[in-house]
Amino acid sequence: MSEELVFQIALELIPGVGNKGTKQLLSYCGSATEVFRAPKSKLLKIPGVGEKMAKAVKEASPFKEAESIVYSSEKIGAEILHYSNPLFPKRLKQIPDAPSIIYKKGHGDLNPQKSIAIVGTRKATSYGKNITDKIVSDLSVLGVTIISGLAYGIDIQSHKACLKNNIPTCAILAGGLDRIYPSVHKKYVEEIQEHGAIITESIPGTKPDPHLFPARNRIIAGMTDATIVVEAAERGGALITANIADSYNRLVFAVPGDVGHTFSEGTNKLIATQRALIYTGVEDLIYHLNWDVSLEDDKPKIIPELSEQEQIIFELLSENRSPIEIDLISAKSQIPINQVASHLLSLEFKNLVKSMPGKKFGLV
Repeated sequence: MSEELVFQIALELIPGVGNKGTKQLLSYCGSATEVFRAPKSKLLKIPGVGEKMAKAVKEASPFKEAESIVYSSEKIGAEILHYSNPLFPKRLKQIPDAPSIIYKKGHGDLNPQKSIAIVGTRKATSYGKNITDKIVSDLSVLGVTIISGLAYGIDIQSHKACLKNNIPTCAILAGGLDRIYPSVHKKYVEEIQEHGAIITESIPGTKPDPHLFPARNRIIAGMTDATIVVEAAERGGALITANIADSYNRLVFAVPGDVGHTFSEGTNKLIATQRALIYTGVEDLIYHLNWDVSLEDDKPKIIPELSEQEQIIFELLSENRSPIEIDLISAKSQIPINQVASHLLSLEFKNLVKSMPGKKFGLV
C-alpha cells in the first residue's frame, strides 16, 4: 500500500479542507506526505490557508480511515486515481471544482482523443431513444468515447448503443462503485468495464443519495469536449449537466423536438436561449469541435442523409475529380439549374461541397 496514496486520501477526509484547499496545500508542499510533515508555521504561509485549516491538518488523524478506504477499493477491484496521477482525466483536471480523487473500475482510457457526453430525460420517448442510437452509431467511426450517467432513459440508452457498436463508454456514478444505481442496470456494468469504465468520486459503500447527483453531473460535463442533450423537460438533471458544461466553456448541443412536447421543452429552450447549438447530425460536432476526420485511418467519411437529387449531384461530383460548372451539373444530372443551385447550397451546409471561382463546384 502506497503511503502517499493513503496520505492523499487522508487529506481529503479532513473537514474544511476541500478540493480547493487540498490542491493549494499540495502545490506548495509537493506531496500529501509533506503536507502532514510540514510545521504549522509553514502551512500558514501558504496563500488561502488560514489558522483554521492549518490547525485542522495538524490535529487530524484520518490515516486509519484512509487505509480502510484503500482496502475497500482493492477488495472491489477499484483503482484510485489522485489528480496528480498521469492517468487522471486531463479534461476533468481543467475544471475549477474537479475532484481530487476518483475511483475507477474498467479497462478504458480516461484520456481519449475525443470525448462526448450524451444525457437526457429518464423518461425517454421512442424518438429520443432512436436519436440516441443514431448519434452513437454515427460516432462509431470517429474514435469517440461516450460518457453518461447510467440513469434510466437516455443515459442507459447511450451506454447500450455503445456496447452494440463496440464504442468505449464510461458511466459516472453518484454513489460508490459497489452501490450501482439503479440496480436494474447492474447487468450492463461488467460489459461497460470491458469497453470503458465506471467512475465515481465517492468512496466505496457510499449510498447514491440525491445530493450527490448534481456533483456527479459536473464530472460528466468535465470529462468531455461537448455535451449533447437529447431530450429534457424544462427542469431536470440533463439541464443541470448542460448548464455546468456551459459554465466550463465546453460546447453544449441540443436535439430539437416537437413544440409542446414535455420532453422537448428543455432542449428547445436551450436552443432558443442560445445556451446550446442545435444538433442535426454528427457533422455539427465535426464542424464546431474542428475535428479533422480526414486523419482517421481506414474510416469512411460521414455522409449525412441526402435527398434523391442531392445524392445524384453528390455522386456526379464524386465521379469528377476536377470541379465542374453549375450548367454542366444541371445538364449531366437532368435537374433544372435553379434546383441544382438550391441542392448545391444544401450540400455546402452539410460540408460536402464547396463553391469555387467561375461558378464551379467540387467536393470538400
